Amino acid sequence: MQADELRALQAPLKEQYKSDPSAALVHMSVTGELDPARIVCRLEPSPSREAGLHPAAGGPAELACSGDLLLESLVACAGVTLCAVATAMEIPIVSGRVIGSGDLDFRGTLGVDRETQVGMQNLSVQFEIETDAEDAKVHKLLQLTERYCVIYRTLAAANPIASTISVRDRS
Repeated sequence: MQADELRALQAPLKEQYKSDPSAALVHMSVTGELDPARIVCRLEPSPSREAGLHPAAGGPAELACSGDLLLESLVACAGVTLCAVATAMEIPIVSGRVIGSGDLDFRGTLGVDRETQVGMQNLSVQFEIETDAEDAKVHKLLQLTERYCVIYRTLAAANPIASTISVRDRS
């Protein structure tokens, strides 16, 4: 795709988001099914293992966008961590699922409004489990899952990220 093609693709979206800011707000979610016996979280299949622009930024619907991949990582890590912690705590989980969600305002990512934050907002993780464990143990399970989930902790800490770029030798 050439620059003029991308601009032409995104121009109507940018105009729409200027005139109707609510059209730029997209709620995204990903669900994972728990397999506690194997300490596995099975993600709903993505449209594709290729990543591209979200349709709200002019991309095709059949590709996963970075928001999908971020939520998949969060759900997978949270689900596996919950299963591992439940196993360690001897909390029997019959079945369960994890739902990760967040909101994106495409006015920020498309440069329509410089005051609009770029990035996913209102991240949440919801666990739905079937267990006969006492409420106090279930509450402790949630606390420890939040504590030991690598992706959850990384996102919650809002770590600065160092970026570099290099150009490969073209000869």
